[in-house]
Amino acid sequence: MAEFILEIGTEEMPARFVPKLAAELEGVFAKSLDEAMVENGGVKCYATPRRITAHVASIALKQHQEEETVTGPPTRIAYDAEGNLTKAGQGFAKTQGVSEDALFKMETGKGEYLAAKKTVGGGNTVDILPDICIKGIESLSFPKKMHWGDYDFTFGRPLRWLLALLDDQVVEFTVENLTTGRETRGHRVMGHGPHVVNSTADYFSVIKNDCKVVIDPEERKKTIIAEGDRLAKELGGEIVWHAGLLEEVANLVEYPKPLIGDIEALYLELPREVLLTSMQSHQKSFGVQGPDGKLMPHFLTTLNIEPLDVALVKKGWERVLKARLEDARFFWEADCKVEFETWLDKLENVVFLGPLGSVGDKSRRIETLCGKLAEVLGESKSIMPGEIEKYAMAGRLAKADLVSEMVIEFDSLQGKMGGIYAELAGKGDIVSQGIYEQYLPAGPDTPVPSSLAGALVSMADKVDTMAGCFGLGKVPTGANDPYALRRCALGISRIIMEHELDVDLDVLLREAQGAYADVKWKVEQPEAFVKLKDFFGQRLRALFIGHGFETRVVDAALGAGFNDIRTLKARLKALSEFSKEADFEQAVLTFKRASNIIRKQGNEAGQTLTGSYDADLFEGEHEQSFGSKLEEIAPRFDDLWESGEFGGLFGLLGELRPSVDGFFDNVMVMCDDADIRLNRLNLLKALVDRLSRLADFNALQV
Repeated sequence: MAEFILEIGTEEMPARFVPKLAAELEGVFAKSLDEAMVENGGVKCYATPRRITAHVASIALKQHQEEETVTGPPTRIAYDAEGNLTKAGQGFAKTQGVSEDALFKMETGKGEYLAAKKTVGGGNTVDILPDICIKGIESLSFPKKMHWGDYDFTFGRPLRWLLALLDDQVVEFTVENLTTGRETRGHRVMGHGPHVVNSTADYFSVIKNDCKVVIDPEERKKTIIAEGDRLAKELGGEIVWHAGLLEEVANLVEYPKPLIGDIEALYLELPREVLLTSMQSHQKSFGVQGPDGKLMPHFLTTLNIEPLDVALVKKGWERVLKARLEDARFFWEADCKVEFETWLDKLENVVFLGPLGSVGDKSRRIETLCGKLAEVLGESKSIMPGEIEKYAMAGRLAKADLVSEMVIEFDSLQGKMGGIYAELAGKGDIVSQGIYEQYLPAGPDTPVPSSLAGALVSMADKVDTMAGCFGLGKVPTGANDPYALRRCALGISRIIMEHELDVDLDVLLREAQGAYADVKWKVEQPEAFVKLKDFFGQRLRALFIGHGFETRVVDAALGAGFNDIRTLKARLKALSEFSKEADFEQAVLTFKRASNIIRKQGNEAGQTLTGSYDADLFEGEHEQSFGSKLEEIAPRFDDLWESGEFGGLFGLLGELRPSVDGFFDNVMVMCDDADIRLNRLNLLKALVDRLSRLADFNALQV
C-alpha cells in the first residue's frame, strides 16, 4: 500500500467556499477510487483559503482484478448457418479484447447468447489517478466560476499550482497551463516558497513547518478557541463565541493568531446587540464578557500572521472598530430622539409586497391579529382583559424599527432594536418582548420566542405574509420559496406546539385572510384557504417524518385533522406507540372495516347517518354487547380526549375491539329490514366518529 496526496493551489477563496469544497472533493474522490476498483483506506480532505488537499493514507498500487462474464449478441445472430462467427460475433470478440476461440454460448432467461469471460482491473494506480484527479477538480462547484487569462478552464478562483504525489512519485497530469509537480506554496508572508515536497511522508511537516500553514480547519478552530479563552481569562472574562462566525474566521486564515483589542468604555453604553453586531458583522471579531454577563471593553480578533509589532497591529484593529462603533453610537443617539409615531408614519411609504399595500398596512393587520389571538387565548394563558391591547400594540409597533437609523445600517438587528427602543420608551414588557422576538424562529434549528408576546407577534406576522402570498398565487414550487413561506408555516406550527397554544388553525387562517381589505386577489379566497391549509399539512408531514415518525403513522394522524396543532404531536406519539403493539395490524383491519362500511354503504341508507341509534332495535348478544361497550366507553373517551390523554384513548380501542370483532363476525349490517339496517349503520357511525378523531385508519395500510 502507498500514500497519495493531491493539492490544488488557488488564489484566496471566500470563507464560505472552503468547507464545502473539502467535502465535495472528498466525496468525489472516494467514489471515483471505488468505481476504479482501487482499494484504499479512505479519503480525507482539508482546505484553507488558498488550497484544497485530498489525502489517501493507504492506497493500493494496482487495481483490484476480477473476472466477469459479458454477454453479447444472441447466438442466432452471432453464428451463420454453417456455424461460423458472423460480423456481429467477430465484433463482440474484438470489443471485449478476447480471441474468438474464447467465446462460448450461455443460456439466459431470454434465450441463448454469445458470451466471453473477461478480466477487468489490474492496472497501475499511478496510471488511473490522473483521470480521477482531473474529474475531482472539474467537479467542484461554485456559485459562479471565473475565467482567467486566455484559458477555457473555469474555477471559483484562478488555479496557481498543482501537487500530486504517490509516495515519492509525481502523478503527472495537466490542467490548462498547470502541470503537476512536487512543489507547494506557503503562507504569503511567513513561508511563501515554493517549497519542495520530496514524498507524501514529508507533506504535512512541510506544510506546517516551512509553509507556516495550519491545513486542518478543525485544528484552526481549536487554536482560536483555546488561545481566545486563555487571553480572555487573563482579563477575568470569557469570549462570547458565535458558532457561525467561528466557522467563517477559521476559513479566512491559514495561520490563526488570536489577538485581544480594547475599546473605549463609553461605547459600552450601546446595547449589547449593537456592540456584538458591530464586532461580528463588520470586523469578524468576538466580544468579551465578564462573570456578570456584561460586555467588557475588549474584543477578540484573529490575525492571519505572527505580527512583528503586536502593539501596532492591535492599534490598527482598534482604530477600525472604533469607527464602526462611532457610527453605531451616532445612530443610537439619533434613534433615541425619535418617537414611534414618526416611524409609523414613515412605514406608510414602505412597500410590503405589491398589491398587499405598505408595511404600515401590514402593521395594522398584525395589530388586529395579535389582539384577536390574545383574546382567544385569554384565560388559558392568563391574559388579563386589560393586557389584550398591549399585545395588539406590540403588533402595531413591530415593524417600526425598519425605518430607524440603526436598522437601516445593521439590518440583522431588525426587531431586536424595536424591542430595545420600546423598552426605553416605557411601553412595557409585553410590547418590548413581542417586538424583540417577532422574527423567531429563524429556521428549523433556532428557538421559538420565549415570551407569549413574541409568540403571538411572530405568528401574526408569518400568517399575514402567508395569507397575502397565497392570495396572489405566490405559492412555493420545488426549491423556489422567495418569501420563506415554508419557514413561516413551520415556525407557526412550532410556536403553537412549544407554547401549547389552543389555537384553531382554520380560524387563524380565516382571520388572516379577513384582515386584508381592498386587495385585488388573483386567487379566490376560498381556494386560497384550501391551498393554505393543505400547505400546513405538507409542512407538518415533513416535520414529523424528519423527526423519525413512520410515514403511514404521520399520514394517519394528519388524516384525522390538524386544526389543533397543539395536541397533534401528542396524538401522533400515542398512535406511534399503538402501532408497535403486537395486534396492531389486526386492529387496523377491524377499524378500517367499520370506516369502509360507513363510507361505501352510508349513502345507500336513504338518509344522512347521525351516529344516533336505538338500543331497543339491537338483535342478539353480539350486537347488544357492542352497543353496551360503546355506551360504556363513550364518557371515558370524552374525558380522556378533553384532557389530552391520547395513550389512554388508544387503550380504549383495545378494550372495544373484541366486541367490534364479535359484531362483524356474527351480525349482518346490511340486512333486509330497513330500520334495523339504518340503526346498525348509525351504531358503526358512532364508532367511526370517535375513531376518526384519533386517526385515519384507512391511511394505515396493512
